[in-house]
Amino acid sequence: MPKVNKPTESELEILSILWEKENATVKEVHELVHKTKEVGYTTTLKLMQIMNEKGLVTRNVSAKKHIYTAVLQKEKAQHQMVHKIIQTVFGGSSTQLILQTLEKNTPSKKELVAIKLMVEKLQAK
Repeated sequence: MPKVNKPTESELEILSILWEKENATVKEVHELVHKTKEVGYTTTLKLMQIMNEKGLVTRNVSAKKHIYTAVLQKEKAQHQMVHKIIQTVFGGSSTQLILQTLEKNTPSKKELVAIKLMVEKLQAK
């Protein structure tokens, strides 16, 4: 299996579509990407081919239409991105990331309960 590389911003956009749909054709992905930004079909196709070469997606060629599926799991991508942000933007401080996030994005009651449970779990260690 090829080494899984860190996705670019455009690749993350495609991966998010594949995570939601589980698998899709280039046409399906392109239609969703095109709703948010001007991009040609061949650009989407080439990007997905590159993603396949990088090991971010797999391509099933057994049918007439090639079906793409994400290889990189959503949770792993989130972990990579958060780690990079903590290291580069917050000087390695996860506390600063959390405080900034809570200050700028008010969590729902359900999210606050989940946060409280996580804090209690960490305090119990």
